[in-house]
Amino acid sequence: MSEHSANPSSTVAANGRPLAVKAVIPAAGLATRFLPATKAVPKELLPVVDRPVLQYIVEEATQAGIGDVLLITGRGKTSMVDHFDRRPDLETRLEEKGDSERLAAVRRPSELAEIYTVRQPEQLGLGHAIGYAESHVGDQPFAVLLGDEFVKPSEPLLPAMLELQARTGGVVLAFFEVDPSETKRYGIASVEPAESELTDIGEVVKVTGMVEKPQPEDAPSNLAVLGRYVLPGKIFDAIRRTKPGSGGEIQLTDAMELLRTEGIPVHAIVYRGTRYDTGMPLGYLQTVVQIAAERDDLGAEFRSWLADFVKADAAGGSGT
Repeated sequence: MSEHSANPSSTVAANGRPLAVKAVIPAAGLATRFLPATKAVPKELLPVVDRPVLQYIVEEATQAGIGDVLLITGRGKTSMVDHFDRRPDLETRLEEKGDSERLAAVRRPSELAEIYTVRQPEQLGLGHAIGYAESHVGDQPFAVLLGDEFVKPSEPLLPAMLELQARTGGVVLAFFEVDPSETKRYGIASVEPAESELTDIGEVVKVTGMVEKPQPEDAPSNLAVLGRYVLPGKIFDAIRRTKPGSGGEIQLTDAMELLRTEGIPVHAIVYRGTRYDTGMPLGYLQTVVQIAAERDDLGAEFRSWLADFVKADAAGGSGT
């Protein structure tokens, strides 16, 4: 049994309207920043200590009560699906050895959620990828979790986003604050205060527009888009009506902006918890180090070694 089924009440918002119960994870990209490692291994399966990035993301969805996950995959990425399948041969070997801890860890991915897939034959933008989810999602709201970032389980983001979408019926985004000098690396939002009846959910703002990678002097704020969205079913029609934008691709941002101009409300949660970004090598390494340092079984010894390494490196030694 998937663990999400243990908490059916989590699928209803405070106002009685249903929450989104399906998630879409776009994961068809080529991950060129990580070549040659990603020539044969999907970036989403790169390990963060002993769990792949993708498992952390599916666990984030499951924690929010979502038990149906659609992976938008590409050529050469079938191993992502394999990770969430059973391995009876491996399980039998671990049972025979009496290794119950690793047996539970091996079984856990298959127990998280129902995993479905659809192939995106060409990578023509995030909006293009999301369009392939229509036959699975239908006209119901759904969550989108980008495949290269996740948040700390003890500081969840998605439950508040699901609640906000159920209340407004519109588009819900997530933002995080960046240093003003860094706005040129992100999509940046212009915002205004949200309606008073929404402020009990968290730090909610109403979105009045978004600019892609503005220079600091042109940025309307320092609120950057985090890779989490909760979208209404109307997004699919908007995607069909969206022309290629930046890079000649169908951009999800453009489709959301089209809905906003047509009267669909767009709100966001400003997230102040811990965000792990594995989309680039430096962020990936930082994530591995941070999570390893916080592990109960590894943290103390790893932090001690890391401190010695940094001290030796600063002194010009090898650190080993």
